[in-house]
Parts: sequence; C-alpha cells; structure tokens
Amino acid sequence: MSKSIVQSLRTAFTNPAWVFLTWFGMTAGVSLLATPVKFTAPLATRAIALDIGRVTFQALNKAELVALVLALIVVRVSGSARHWWAVMGVLALIVLAQSAWLLPELAARSEMVAAGIEPPPSHLHATYSILELSKLGILLFAGLAALGRHDQRIVAVDKS
Repeated sequence: MSKSIVQSLRTAFTNPAWVFLTWFGMTAGVSLLATPVKFTAPLATRAIALDIGRVTFQALNKAELVALVLALIVVRVSGSARHWWAVMGVLALIVLAQSAWLLPELAARSEMVAAGIEPPPSHLHATYSILELSKLGILLFAGLAALGRHDQRIVAVDKS
C-alpha cells in the first residue's frame, strides 16, 4: 500500500464520524423501525411483542456500550478529545441511565404483562423515548460535525 493510502485510512479511522454515524444507524433502525413494526404483526400478542422488545433492547444496549467505548477510544486517538468531551459525557450518561435504570425497570414491566398482570401507569417509556431521541439527535449532529472537521483537516493537509 502506498503511504498516502495508509495515511488516508489512519485519518479516516481516527475521525469519530464513522462511529457516531454507525451508532446512529444501528439505534435508529431498532428504535424507530423495528420496535414500532413488531407491534403491528397481527399474530404477535402484546406479551410476545414486549418480550421480543426486551430481548432486542438488551442486545442493542450491549452494542451501544461497545459503540460508546469505541467512540471514547477513537475520540482519544483523534487528538480532539477536548472538542468532544461534552458530547461523549452526555452520550455516556444517556447510555448508562438506560442500562442501569430504565431497561431493568421496563423489563420488569414486560415480565408483569407476560404474567398476566397489568402494571400501573408509568413515565418510564416516555423517559426512555426522550433519551433515545436525544441520543439519536446528538449522534447525528456529532457525526455530521465530525465529517466537517475531517474535511477541514484534509484541506489543511493538502495545502501543506
């Protein structure tokens, strides 16, 4: 491989845009597409749809924890950690709140439905949804902003 190709790959992989945008796509696909669609399946009962949702969101949460760690590493390696500290802090808080508080509570509610018990009204789904939409907005904004910063770095390198 030529030196310029290796340098281009190194530059690309040290830009957090690819992590932010991949994470955005993964989360949007599950939260905005797969989740609402499963409740429209005519043969799936509410209990089954909730159980599938519980398993799906547990898997998504594990993937998001990996994406968070990967983003932290790429941001650190990129040399622009000071630029991204607030974004990474908010993303970490959202993912940790979902992992440690909301997902276990929502799983317990879906288990109640599966057992034939109707749980009392709760704000948990709304809170999860607000955090999920906030996370998606942050990831999209950060991904596009990182692409812009990356383009500026390429132009600066090309001029030298």
